[in-house]
Amino acid sequence: MNPELIAVVMFGLLLLGLFMGHPLAFVLGGTAVLTTFIAGKPMVLGIVINRIFGDVLDNFTLIAIPLFVLMARFLSDSGVTDRMFESLRLLMSNIRGGLALAVVFISILLAATTGIIGASITVMGVMALRPMLQYGYAQTLTTGVIAASGCLGILIPPSIMLILMASYSPLSVGELFAGSMVPGVLLGLSYAVYVYLVSVFRPDLAPAVEPDEKISRGALMRMLAFEAVPPLVLILGILGSLLAGIATATEASAIGAFLALLIVIMRGKFHWSTFYSAMLETARTSAMILFIVVGATAFTGVFNITGGLRATQEIIRSLDMAPWLLITMMMVIVFILGAFLDWTGIVLLSFPIFLPIVQEMEISMLWFVVLMAVVLQTSFLTPPFGYALFYLRAIAPKEVRTGQIIRGVLPFIALIVLMCLLVAAIPSLVTWLPARLYTQG
Repeated sequence: MNPELIAVVMFGLLLLGLFMGHPLAFVLGGTAVLTTFIAGKPMVLGIVINRIFGDVLDNFTLIAIPLFVLMARFLSDSGVTDRMFESLRLLMSNIRGGLALAVVFISILLAATTGIIGASITVMGVMALRPMLQYGYAQTLTTGVIAASGCLGILIPPSIMLILMASYSPLSVGELFAGSMVPGVLLGLSYAVYVYLVSVFRPDLAPAVEPDEKISRGALMRMLAFEAVPPLVLILGILGSLLAGIATATEASAIGAFLALLIVIMRGKFHWSTFYSAMLETARTSAMILFIVVGATAFTGVFNITGGLRATQEIIRSLDMAPWLLITMMMVIVFILGAFLDWTGIVLLSFPIFLPIVQEMEISMLWFVVLMAVVLQTSFLTPPFGYALFYLRAIAPKEVRTGQIIRGVLPFIALIVLMCLLVAAIPSLVTWLPARLYTQG
């Protein structure tokens, strides 16, 4: 079987398995196994198994994933986020759109302390969804801002997605964290600007709300500052140690998990039952991610060894496009894949194809990977398989229809596309901070 046909067969089987509703990890691994027999090369499986052990199960950097998941769960159990949101809600309640702005700002802080999408959306949804609806906020704005803001955790470091991207690219975790910081914060601020403009021009969608409690602004500021200390210490411990070169990504994640546990203990929230459930949830989430990584490694291993990878790269090279047009085509492919695949699968399937071509074009690898990370924000929001939509649907009241949730995220998808264009037009948004941190002399 020629390599071009192998590529068609593998992606055909992949799409078939996904549309039949099977889990991504099993579809990827099953496609790899079936292809070796269809191509008459079952011996390839031995090489692939060795690659799985070498690239995945023996990868020290990937240990950071369960540690960051555990840190996120500890922070959620500490109750810090609830108190911060309550303080910010009272502080901004009499401003039009104040509750929605509070969601954005707390989500930015959550993103910098967790990096777990499901945790951020669930926490913000439980805290903010019903109050916003009760105070007269439109369903579309309410669901849109919670879903989109909750997804900032894959772009603002520490991010599990960026750790995985670094593991399968020539870049270090520190470089990716530094490169994504400015675009991530700018994207969050663009959400805040959008919410403010909507509240000004469409006040019926985001009304001003009289605070329930009469507390002085000074007291609220002191309360907010006090509640912000634990997350800021956590951010400093993780990003400070990593970006300063004191710790590796794995060591920084261990520091973060330890600090988050200390926060839980100091706030009197530690119980053995919650500790057990935190460990159990960490094991489940980490296993889900690593199963997908194993399946994708098997898929790309078979795809490479049987010649499908080389054939696909040659087809792309033969298009003879200008570099900017080729990058645009790659980002469009990632955007479309985001509607059907999990970000883990997209990264592991596209990197082996795209990164060698990007290196040949002498384009900044850091800029390309961060640009792709920005595009992947949409993968959580685009139907039919946007995970943020499912997370929010699970906690939303029955009167909130799924169609309203989808309509709500559309403006934020447009903002993500605008941020992609901005990052593409101004690469220094990505490269400036890493150059400052990592340039010697």
